[in-house]
Amino acid sequence: MTSVFWTWVAAFFTLSILSFLYKDNPFYKFAEHIYVGSSAAFYVLQLWVFDVYPKLVGGFQYKVGIEKWILIIPAFLSVLMLTRFIKPISWLSRWAIAFTVGMAAGLGVTGLLQGFLVPQVKATFLPFYVPGTSFWNSFYLSVNNILIVLGTVATIFYFYFSREHKGALGTISRAGITFIMIAFGASFGYTVMARVSLLIGRMYFLIHDWLHLA
Repeated sequence: MTSVFWTWVAAFFTLSILSFLYKDNPFYKFAEHIYVGSSAAFYVLQLWVFDVYPKLVGGFQYKVGIEKWILIIPAFLSVLMLTRFIKPISWLSRWAIAFTVGMAAGLGVTGLLQGFLVPQVKATFLPFYVPGTSFWNSFYLSVNNILIVLGTVATIFYFYFSREHKGALGTISRAGITFIMIAFGASFGYTVMARVSLLIGRMYFLIHDWLHLA
């Protein structure tokens, strides 16, 4: 009975969300608020279970020496951040927020360099000819490597705005915008396919698990 009850609840919320395809209505608004509220509650619980409790509370219990007492700093900054909700002393939260934003920016720059820029640069150091393989395999790899190198170079030239894009520079820039549009189209297509996959999952749930028609 519990399983049947939660199946009907899930079906109700699924149909409520899909009802927006017809027009905005109270059922959609109700399901939307429940979804946003439950997502926020889940995020708070996840933050407590996987971050705050093991790293802060568990750190005070099991760590010793300087490793234990240095945890006072993040605990103090966390308390300062909560003063955002107390108007007379809300200005204190700016210190914690500034520290968090600065730290995130530094980690973000490092992550972008190591995760995107450096691999992209390394990916352009590719051989135009791959010996030791079959003709068609070597031909495929060579064409693929040439396209990657030319696409990267042409895209970089498109963002070179110190000179007017005409002549040879204009030709390369137009090739660069073509590669950019292809990349955007592939990314958009991947996003659409991901949403279609979610829709298929919901339709399968309604037809198979709820209505038992398949």
